Amino acid sequence: MVARPDIRNIAIIAHVDHGKTTLVDAMLKQAQVFRENEKVQERIMDSNDQERERGITILAKNAAINYNGVKINIVDTPGHADFGGEVERVLGMVDGVLLVVDSVEGPKPQTRFVLKKALEMGHRVVVVVNKIDRPSARPDYVVDKTFDLFCDLNSSDEQLDFQIVYASALQGISGHEPDEMASDMVPLFDTIMKLPCPQVRAEGEDLIQMMVANIDYDSFKGKMGIGRILSGKMKKGQTVGIAKPDEPVRTGKLAELFCFDNLGRTPVEEASAGDIVMFSGITDFTIGDTIVDPRNPRPLTPITVEEPTVKMTFGVNKSPLAGQEGTLLTTRVIKDRLAKELEKNVALRVEDTDSADTYMVAGRGQMHLTVLIENMRREGFELWIGPPRVIEKVIDGVKCEPYESVEVTVPDEYMGGVVDLLAKRKGEMLSMGTALEEGAGYVEYLVPTRGMIGLRNAMLTATRGMAVMESSFHSYRPNCGEISSRDKGSLLAFETGDSTPFGIIGAQDRGQLFIEPKMKVYADMIVGVHQRPGDLKVNVCKVKALTNMRSATKEKTDGIQTPLELTLDAAVEYIADDELVEVTPQSIRMTKRPGWDKRKSSK
Repeated sequence: MVARPDIRNIAIIAHVDHGKTTLVDAMLKQAQVFRENEKVQERIMDSNDQERERGITILAKNAAINYNGVKINIVDTPGHADFGGEVERVLGMVDGVLLVVDSVEGPKPQTRFVLKKALEMGHRVVVVVNKIDRPSARPDYVVDKTFDLFCDLNSSDEQLDFQIVYASALQGISGHEPDEMASDMVPLFDTIMKLPCPQVRAEGEDLIQMMVANIDYDSFKGKMGIGRILSGKMKKGQTVGIAKPDEPVRTGKLAELFCFDNLGRTPVEEASAGDIVMFSGITDFTIGDTIVDPRNPRPLTPITVEEPTVKMTFGVNKSPLAGQEGTLLTTRVIKDRLAKELEKNVALRVEDTDSADTYMVAGRGQMHLTVLIENMRREGFELWIGPPRVIEKVIDGVKCEPYESVEVTVPDEYMGGVVDLLAKRKGEMLSMGTALEEGAGYVEYLVPTRGMIGLRNAMLTATRGMAVMESSFHSYRPNCGEISSRDKGSLLAFETGDSTPFGIIGAQDRGQLFIEPKMKVYADMIVGVHQRPGDLKVNVCKVKALTNMRSATKEKTDGIQTPLELTLDAAVEYIADDELVEVTPQSIRMTKRPGWDKRKSSK
């Protein structure tokens, strides 16, 4: 093995909202990637629309900067537990990681997950205690907790001797001591230089090995693969093999080859072992394939990620309003779109069902699947989505289900409601204590994933929006039995038509509505939440009887309550087993599953 001191390949990992992407912004500014007069938006790496709207990173992305003649390839990774598959697949491209930890909160559930994966791959870690400028920062406590986490994860002695950098990514400052901060990010860069450089095989240049770790699409160049060259050289126009263990080798020609440069990519004639590259010209490959020399193929073991825990059905929209907003409606286009998603979303699974127009899609969590649904509706798809269900396993003859580690921080006055809510969901308390914020506490629970479905909205309602809840997959444990579902029924539209002010005023006495006047509804569409258990049909299309010309020309809208906000995530959490979510480019509706009333009467 030969070292390449001119390159550092690093990934930035952390719990959600601890400042990974903002830290990348600060590093790019320090490296003078932007012009002095250039207007730069915050979280420049979060280029996806949903990432900006949700305020989280969803897709892993690459950038590269030069520091004192050394090229630093940076991979920004998601922090949310549902997108852990993105983290797992890119960690194989790097030699070290920056673990970003909030200076107040310290290690969180997802911090444990991403750090565990990095340590298992043998990576060295630099701990970045971020947001050091916060008045309530407690760096010593955070470092101690992080050290304990390393010990819990059985890190090696070498990994346990980690470097520490204190930083405020927002202000663009860093330092080796919390009270001795430099005015720039030089201390962070100097520490990165101490991470291991790529170790490449010193064998012949023809022995090519590159694992495809990510896939990108270009409207002109088509499908593009991203990965790190482990040995040999790759050249533009070269014929290479695409291989997996125990499978025939396919061949293709590299039309173009790119290296990452700042926020973009630069075409190159060739690249050597240790470089992270992107190539085009080959279409017959997937994540986990190895680019090899066709004369001497040596494929690597494919990337493996943790199995999905939640599944939902995706089907053709068959409502009376189908086809009025979307353009992609048929089974074939839905199947092709899911197949395309499978190529780059390694944590996703798609299976056929008994119905020819319905597919079972499994992912790492509810948000993992709703992000896909949201992307599809923005592309012009119309879908019927079934309720989320957990994926159970039989382990040693025992029926088991996934559990999640949940941490809730909430003002003391609402703590009783939170504990009661988690207990109803069959949660098991692990710890309880006082939070850093005055008058607030925290609890840690182990909760079945089944119990997590719909919990976030219930939690915010019970605490008037004051609760902060974080969770990550923990393990599979024996099935806990029946969990109480929602305690209120649905208000259903009695007939098809346009909702009227008169009909809505009459219906809102029965519960809270999702609709407002002049909205299209159809029979058995869910228009609100019933204030009691059980479903109730209401006529929101009812027209006021004509008594004189004045009342006939204009209906009164006084007394109409503001409807409940219906987002995709809220709708997926709300629906029961006999209900569906109708997703179109412009609307989110909920409806009863066809034939639900017949099944109910047969019972």
